[in-house]
Amino acid sequence: MDFLAIVERIGEAPTAALFGLVTGMIFGIAAQRSDFCLRAATVEFARGRLGPRMSIWLLTFSTAMVWVQAAQMAGLMRAEDARMMAVPGTWSGAIIGGLLFGMGMVLARGCSGRLLVLAATGNLRALVSGLVFAVVAQMTLHGALSPLRDGLSSLWITEGGRNVDLLAALHLPVSGGLVLGLVLAALAIVLSIRNELGITKLFMASGVGFAVAVGWVLTFGLSQVAFEPIQIESATFTGPSANTLMFFLLPDTVLQFDIGLVPGVFLGAFIAASLAREVKFQGFEGAGNMQRAMIGAAAMGFGGMLAGGCAIGAGVTGTSIFVGTAWLALTFMWVGAVATDYLVDQKGGAAVPA
Repeated sequence: MDFLAIVERIGEAPTAALFGLVTGMIFGIAAQRSDFCLRAATVEFARGRLGPRMSIWLLTFSTAMVWVQAAQMAGLMRAEDARMMAVPGTWSGAIIGGLLFGMGMVLARGCSGRLLVLAATGNLRALVSGLVFAVVAQMTLHGALSPLRDGLSSLWITEGGRNVDLLAALHLPVSGGLVLGLVLAALAIVLSIRNELGITKLFMASGVGFAVAVGWVLTFGLSQVAFEPIQIESATFTGPSANTLMFFLLPDTVLQFDIGLVPGVFLGAFIAASLAREVKFQGFEGAGNMQRAMIGAAAMGFGGMLAGGCAIGAGVTGTSIFVGTAWLALTFMWVGAVATDYLVDQKGGAAVPA
């Protein structure tokens, strides 16, 4: 791809937004058709099953790693230049934020990315929850909750002014990430066959992982030709949701990758759902479910910003380049989600679909 020609034609900021739109549309289409959802996978696991949702999540997780590590070996990106690797990470934020996010996604019945996809299909519960998530994320980033976030983040940070590259820290070869991804992908395929997933689900689940690689490659390529500094990033929904909200509320905002990503996911999911005739309006089942969803969305907004990423941003995008705090955040998202499902939905007897 001739990145320079695109930049010279439409400018750096519009190109970044365009690349976000492309990444988002691929993600939205693939996520909608595959039913990718970390929350659903954790609920299956909490209830003693390695079912279809677990298969889909593991396939997405592993193929993202395969695509991204292969792109890095081919020279299409450099993980050390990615923003989440080049800045200090917070271990305490990953632990506390991961727990809160995991709890929140079970209560809200979907992580932030899943809520965005569901909202595009006419799910008003997901739309309202997503707006609450974005508002709380913005409050955590620049508003009333930012001092609390700063305090918790500073309790335990990474050393050396950068995050931890797990491959380097473990003294693994350059190919180590690709090998691990292939092993996990093989396991995911075996699990998918056992759960009798169709080829379309398999293809689309791997497409979510491919979207993550697309984002990394496009933003890296743009950074190599842009005059102004360009953040090397990919799919995530905590910061982008907050930034997109403010883009449409404030004057004099600028285009960036985030501003294309969120609308791109919504548009891609809407197109996929429309073609499959799956667009239909759905609302809250009652006041109790609405209260539960609002609490969950707020917990995800604060937790995702504290953890440095959501179930996608930390759990797939960050782990695909082996960011230390991203792996820790994902671990505690699982802990928070499994514990919440057990304590609230299983022991509490709440009738919430897996």
